[in-house]
Amino acid sequence: MKRRNFAALDVGSSKICCVMADTADGEDLRILGVGCAPSVGVQKGLVTNLDAAKVSIKKAIKAAEQSAGMKASNVYVNASSNNISSFNKRGVIAVSNRKQIITEDDVDRVLDIVKQTDENDEDETTLLHLIPQRYAIDKQEGIKDPRGMHGFRLDCDAHIVTAPYSTLENLTKSVRGAGSNVEQIIYAPLASSEAVLTEDERQSGVIMADIGAGTTDIAIFKDGYIVRTTTIPVGGSSITHDIAVGLNIPEDFAESLKCQYVGVDPSDQAIFERVINENGYAIPYKDLYDITKSRLDELMRLIMLELPDELYNSMRAGIVLTGGATNMPGIENLAADIARLPVRIGTPPDLVGVSDNLFEPCFATVVGTLLWTLNSN
Repeated sequence: MKRRNFAALDVGSSKICCVMADTADGEDLRILGVGCAPSVGVQKGLVTNLDAAKVSIKKAIKAAEQSAGMKASNVYVNASSNNISSFNKRGVIAVSNRKQIITEDDVDRVLDIVKQTDENDEDETTLLHLIPQRYAIDKQEGIKDPRGMHGFRLDCDAHIVTAPYSTLENLTKSVRGAGSNVEQIIYAPLASSEAVLTEDERQSGVIMADIGAGTTDIAIFKDGYIVRTTTIPVGGSSITHDIAVGLNIPEDFAESLKCQYVGVDPSDQAIFERVINENGYAIPYKDLYDITKSRLDELMRLIMLELPDELYNSMRAGIVLTGGATNMPGIENLAADIARLPVRIGTPPDLVGVSDNLFEPCFATVVGTLLWTLNSN
């Protein structure tokens, strides 16, 4: 039985992570190697220093290769920045054959119509994804697969993701400079959704928000298909920065306080009046809590602004939060109070192999990149 090898690379603002895996027909992914390195030269999902990014990426890939005992010649990379655009579009064709039986060629033709863009944009942007949502035959809506059905007119609604050529080229150059080729670039919120959402959540209506260090990736699903994807340039590092500035402390200490104390129930008056004495500082818990809650409140409101008003009441599965910033204890309760929707923390599935450390929200994107790759090939 021939096994297929995959390598996924998550180029984040705080860490670079490479995961290598293999699979065979009918089998689940098996994790072979994991490598992570601090991210340098990347800010808010964009490569800002090519040489520094190459070094960070090379360290992560090399660590994964040493763990797996093989080379990651080709990698699937995710991209996350607020200059990546997405939109929904409809295409329409007349069914060409005389029997009016819809064929694979008809489906390909309508998808070609959908992906046609403004000629002025063709040299500046690159098509990342064209994801069919649903079809209509002679105005009968809600058809998942029209092939073999009878009709005169075929419509297709699709979700399209495009990115500036320069953004993708700088990312590709960084990976090549680290010694690997880019097999495909995948938009991060699609990858994260693959790792943390259930099919029932996608059907019921759900908002997935992957809160990383520099960005928050958002994907909204309804009736089983993607409705909206976007990235906002705010993440967990914004909370850390506000704590550091507001309390006049170093950022690494601010990150430690955020992860240890934020989730304490403020209704406990004794705790709320506590003074945290660490590293020579006396930090009033109330000040820490107020700063963090204010910034998280802003972030959650930015996330909710991406949800069309008409879909709010149809988000029956609520919100799934994932990403490294969800390590703050109690973040579900804070987020639920703000959004007035149920909230859960999403973690990647428990995969076989050397995957012990991957069952954490901060690895949702890189694991999702592997799953996306497996499901689309």
